[in-house]
Amino acid sequence: MLENPRSPRVRAVAKLTKRSARQETGLFLLEGPQAAREALAFRPDTLVEVFATPSAMERHQDIRDGAKDAGVEIVLTTEAVLDAMADTVTPQGIVAVARQSPTSLRDVFAAGPRLVAICEEVRDPGNLGTIIRAADAAGADAVVLTGRTVDPYNPKVVRATTGSLFHLPIAVGLELSTVVERAHEAGLRVIAADVGGDDFLARRDLLAEPTAWLFGNEARGLDESSRGLADLALRLPIYGRAESLNLATAASVCLYETAFAQRAGS
Repeated sequence: MLENPRSPRVRAVAKLTKRSARQETGLFLLEGPQAAREALAFRPDTLVEVFATPSAMERHQDIRDGAKDAGVEIVLTTEAVLDAMADTVTPQGIVAVARQSPTSLRDVFAAGPRLVAICEEVRDPGNLGTIIRAADAAGADAVVLTGRTVDPYNPKVVRATTGSLFHLPIAVGLELSTVVERAHEAGLRVIAADVGGDDFLARRDLLAEPTAWLFGNEARGLDESSRGLADLALRLPIYGRAESLNLATAASVCLYETAFAQRAGS
């Protein structure tokens, strides 16, 4: 059993909360039974090791069995060790280490996608994680991260995806102009979600066609040059007194409306 919270092995895992360590190692941190369960179910090849308290292994025998089937080592630890490794205050008895597995832009568009979410300088981890989760729920084919968008392997992003990180392709570290060009070559219309755009309802009929939604920064939205790369811009109407919609909420509506339109037309 791993008992020393200050051991080199524990410190190496704890460092994965920092972007520099994730970039250096190509690894990232998973916390809690649900994250471990989703990784085992959908991407067991990415799991390196699982750390768990004995009581957590008793409660989550499916994770123990899944790890055994996948050939993933389970290391039993004390509560103090789990607390030292985790980014959260309550890691629920399980922490895992996984390999990052981003998808290439070429593979994203070679698959003939009909619905893609592009995030340009989305900086809030909770927003990005929720957009990835919403894209997954809406049946999107991929999420593409451009500009200075937050690292998708940030622990807060990983938690906010609730496992969707393992369900659909995610491409990272790309120039927006390149992504838009590839989207056009693949036959997708690029629509910017922007408060200065046309009324959403007036152009709703376009959504049945292959679509890449472009979402910008939470505070500033999309700058003029980024907006200009899109084929058009649409804004969601606000019928009440709210000043605006949260980015992740707006993205969820856009993605689901597109999913509805595409499925109605199929």
